Amino acid sequence: MSRNPEAESAADIYPGTLAPPVVRFEKVSMRYGAGPPVLHDVSFDLASGSFHFLTGASGSGKTTVLRLIYLGDRATGGRVELMGRDVATLGRRERPALRRRIGVVFQEFRLLSHLSVFDNAALGPRIAGRKPASYRADVVELLAWVGLRDRLHAMPDALSGGEKQRLAIARAVVNRPDILLADEPTGNVDPAIALRILRLLTELNRVGTTVLIASHDEDLVARAGKPVLHLSDGRLSRFDPAARESPQ
Repeated sequence: MSRNPEAESAADIYPGTLAPPVVRFEKVSMRYGAGPPVLHDVSFDLASGSFHFLTGASGSGKTTVLRLIYLGDRATGGRVELMGRDVATLGRRERPALRRRIGVVFQEFRLLSHLSVFDNAALGPRIAGRKPASYRADVVELLAWVGLRDRLHAMPDALSGGEKQRLAIARAVVNRPDILLADEPTGNVDPAIALRILRLLTELNRVGTTVLIASHDEDLVARAGKPVLHLSDGRLSRFDPAARESPQ
């Protein structure tokens, strides 16, 4: 898989300087309405091309962190930067353009039940207004990459849980995002399929995409041997485990 040649790199934006992180949280806090705080002064950087896991118990704030990154929510305190931009200063037209550089694999898949495997995977290019002839070959190649080449015309209801998850990954990366966010991507599949999904995400990371996976699967996290950002009651602790075992 190749990166999007039209994507502006951090080095282009900041010539002669070290590239900024693609994601930066500075003392970020978040609460919904009058409810209790979900995040408390969370600070971290994600370097371009890095691979991290975001861990923590249910309700610890993992999904909220992802929502702030893909511009699904606005922080109530602190500063969030994406690709060197303070998201609080983005104009109405700038936000969709930045969001298109972020792929998201949702925990509940969010596949469109009335569309085939191919049409679900091709949703991004179609929404962007591209003609089918310009993306068909790429979508077929991508579906082959995730092991769904023989399921192009199947409907989502006919897929297994693992197939739905792999389709969700294909749809998230079809536009070659700079950042891929995955919310519990192995939560509904057996260990063998979980490992296959990890291999796919690792391969994507090898071609330059920054990957952040929210997961409570301790075995998978340990096997991956990647840096871990751990949330506990909305507060962040950083762990940098040594690489143990790469997916085979």
